[in-house]
Amino acid sequence: MRIATLLDPWESLHPKKDTSLALLEAAALREHELVIFEAADLAVRDGCVRARVRPLRRERGSVFGFERQAAIMVDLASMDAILMRKDPPFDMAYIYMTYALELVERTGVQVINRPQSLRDCNEKFFISQFPQCCAPTLIAADLQELRAFHAEQGEIILKPLDGMGGQGILRIGRDGMNLASAFELLSAGGRQPIMAQRYLAAIAAGDKRILMVDGEPVPYALARLPGEDATRANLAAGGHGVVQALSARDRWICAEVAAQLRQRGLRFVGLDVIGDYLTEINVTSPTCVREIEAEQAVGIGARLIASLEAVHAAR
Repeated sequence: MRIATLLDPWESLHPKKDTSLALLEAAALREHELVIFEAADLAVRDGCVRARVRPLRRERGSVFGFERQAAIMVDLASMDAILMRKDPPFDMAYIYMTYALELVERTGVQVINRPQSLRDCNEKFFISQFPQCCAPTLIAADLQELRAFHAEQGEIILKPLDGMGGQGILRIGRDGMNLASAFELLSAGGRQPIMAQRYLAAIAAGDKRILMVDGEPVPYALARLPGEDATRANLAAGGHGVVQALSARDRWICAEVAAQLRQRGLRFVGLDVIGDYLTEINVTSPTCVREIEAEQAVGIGARLIASLEAVHAAR
């Protein structure tokens, strides 16, 4: 197969922990032809999507495990699959990128994850589809609604709907100190909605990242434990990870969301779970493959690439 991967700048990747590189390695081991490109490399002419791509050659002695070859211009319809691995921000440039990828998808190329679903399924808002799995949650741009929610719940977490890596997450204690200021900051003065969730003390035991491939969970999660900041357990915010087997509750949550993931073409997804509750559904570029595979031989990358192969073979 010819597999293209849309990445952030190559130099920004972290060789020892980057999931995108883990997926590329899995594809290389299965002898697929690999190219990479960035969103800025896309061009659409008369409905045809082209990209300036860099072919990859496996080179285990290099820092990244690959050597990039000279750039070439290709019609992306000539690819068999595209892995969309660009991190947010989810801005208009990101939206335009999904439009281009959707044109490619219509030619029969597998795009993981489906471009329309990247637009439709905000990683925080999407959990509202599954209230049975979630702690009390409010999404609003009204300070009075937020005050009422805080009075009801006692201690809450505030999040911007477009954040990632733990950015912008604030904890408001029972005294409500700084609630109005936090609201003004995160909501741009009430111009855009934010998310409020009941504070879950179970964060002390970790914010679990559960990876799902084609609606099926990987049997081990990475529990990200808070660092000095007891509110945020994201690895990017100073947390550290512990690999652990899924609990019965984890598996129930996975089963509850699986049908929608499959229906929407969300084939590689990361669920965030604190204690017994689903808190986010990561659809853009889920991470933690390296950390889980370092301790458990679950072959997450190979599992995803095998899924691409099965769809390709069935066409």
